[in-house]
Formats: sequence, C-alpha cells, structure tokens
Amino acid sequence: MANSIADVMRETVHTVTPETTLREAAELMRAQDVGDVVVTESGHLRGILTDRDIVVRCIAVGGDPGTVQVSDICSSEIVTVPRQSSLKDAVHAMRTGTIRRLPVVEGDEVVGVISMGDLAMAIDDRSALADISAAAPNR
Repeated sequence: MANSIADVMRETVHTVTPETTLREAAELMRAQDVGDVVVTESGHLRGILTDRDIVVRCIAVGGDPGTVQVSDICSSEIVTVPRQSSLKDAVHAMRTGTIRRLPVVEGDEVVGVISMGDLAMAIDDRSALADISAAAPNR
C-alpha cells in the first residue's frame, strides 16, 4: 500500500494561463483525459480549473466558453500539499478544503496533482469510488 502522496500523485501537470479560454482548457482536458488543469502565470501557481467549474460557473449561467477566460472562473484560493506529505495529510486537506483535486508542490513548483479518486484507489482499491476512478473513460 502506498504511504505518501508521491507514490500516487499524477506527475504530469497540465497547465494553462489565466488568459486561456475555457474552450481551450476543456480541449486540453479532453485530449489529456483529465478533469483539471493548473493555472500558472510566470511559473507561479494562480489557480486550478476543473471540468465542473466550466459547467457550473460558465455554461450553466449562459457564458460562452469560447470567450470566457480561465481567470474569470478558476478557483484562486488554492490548497496544496508538499510532495513528502502522507495520504492522511491529503485526505485531511481535501476534507477541510472541501475539494476533490489537490496540487502537490515542492517549494514553489507544482510537481503533481492528486485527486479524490487517486486517494480512493490507494487507500481502498475495492471501494466503489476506486472502481469508478479506475474505469476507462466513456468517450
């Protein structure tokens, strides 16, 4: 069983700038089969954008994802955890921050992302959430 975030985090971090349109961000998410992108500016973490953010904060209120920028809707109060943190630390951060995805940092650099599904698979690979998270994408 994995003990640290480094053991289960997704090391490939997909980034966009604050000026990226939501359509461009969504296209990147689709191409990379991920549900989030990290928002950076000049190498600094500025936010995180999820597929749910695009739907709830833009499309559901009549926004145009082709013109709305990431900076208009992304979460900018970011909870992060250091790479050496335990899985318990990640669970605690997600629970207290009521978030589903967590950037993993080493100093000022984002070195990975861990999702609620990643944690479910690492902690109890027989749970319903782990089964769902491990399933192939439904494209």
